[in-house]
Amino acid sequence: MSKFRHTKWSIFLFLLTTTQTYAHEPAVVDHHDRIQIDKTLTLAQLVDLTLEKYPDRLLSAALMQEANALQQRGDSWLAGAPNISMRYQDDLPGDDIGSREMEYELELPLWNWGQRSAGQSVAVQAHNSAEKQLAAIKLDVAGRVRNALWKMELESIRYEQAKSIFDISKKLSNKIKRRVELGDLPRSDLLLAKSNHLEKLSLLTQVEAELMHARKSYISLTQMTVIPADYKEKMSSILEISEHHPKLSVLNAVIQRKQAELKWVKSAGSGQSSFIIGGKSEKAGKNDDDIESMSVTFSMPFGGSAHLAPDIATSNLKLTEALTARARLFRALEKELHEAKHALQVTRAELKIANELKQIAQAHLKMTQLSFSAGEINLLDLLKIQARAYNAIRHAKEREVMLQKNIAMYNQAVGELP
Repeated sequence: MSKFRHTKWSIFLFLLTTTQTYAHEPAVVDHHDRIQIDKTLTLAQLVDLTLEKYPDRLLSAALMQEANALQQRGDSWLAGAPNISMRYQDDLPGDDIGSREMEYELELPLWNWGQRSAGQSVAVQAHNSAEKQLAAIKLDVAGRVRNALWKMELESIRYEQAKSIFDISKKLSNKIKRRVELGDLPRSDLLLAKSNHLEKLSLLTQVEAELMHARKSYISLTQMTVIPADYKEKMSSILEISEHHPKLSVLNAVIQRKQAELKWVKSAGSGQSSFIIGGKSEKAGKNDDDIESMSVTFSMPFGGSAHLAPDIATSNLKLTEALTARARLFRALEKELHEAKHALQVTRAELKIANELKQIAQAHLKMTQLSFSAGEINLLDLLKIQARAYNAIRHAKEREVMLQKNIAMYNQAVGELP
């Protein structure tokens, strides 16, 4: 009997101390999303690979295309497309004495004073905004990857624990069955052991489903079925939200663009001035010579501030909305950082307590198993103590994972990429 207890305890410790693995373990339900470990893959590389396939990357490309178009407009020597007009007139339907006129004009829209430089400034700020937007998208992708990885890690811990508990309950059920057959225990203990075993199977099925969901979420996000061998992070040395935070940098760039756009709208003034060069060919009669002449015209609108005011007001409204969004974002980021700091403090305290509880639970469980084998306690008491011990061990492992996840979330909160 003593040898059996020793063997059982050794198996128990081995199962509980098994490290996380993503091997192709048998599934209770026929639904198994497989994940492989790539020792050459780093967390930073994983984020870059995910970013390449991330849908929001298309937005960055469109913003860059818009910036290039604005640059083309600002580099143009004309404020708009040139316009050619022609007019022909004769007296064929009337007197038919050979009188005719033909006029042609080339109209060139001109930049107002400072308007071209304002347009070029909009293009520069658009380029800057597009680049900052890509950095913000990358930070968002990094946060999603971090969450997906640690979600899988946590669910894997729970699965391994549930699998260990299931295997131990199966061995216990077989042992109870044998002792009932020998008349050492009542048949009610066998029913209790079988019921306990089925409960553990149900728990294993549920935990396995959560693990598969976590894996599927990761695969859907990254479009990959591999993970890095090590994705733990060192805690950032940044202590507060700075203006260089990628999310704040985006809104700062947007604000600078809105300011440039406001100057652009104001530079339009009452409208575009135009330089018009034209020519005229006319003839009084069939026997008269052609008369060729040329004209030069300069057109400059004036007044019209009432018509420009709505455009200025609309542009100023967009600028104010961007300023408001930045103020709200800064507060949200400060709150997120505070919560990340607090989560780290709580998790460190919980981990210390959980490790102490785990040691006590393991010692208590060992004593209880010896007492049950000696007939000093009944099966129901053993199962209750086992459940408490398993929960203590699982909680300690989960706190270890949560500590690493919270470090990653702290880095995310301060805007630091892997």
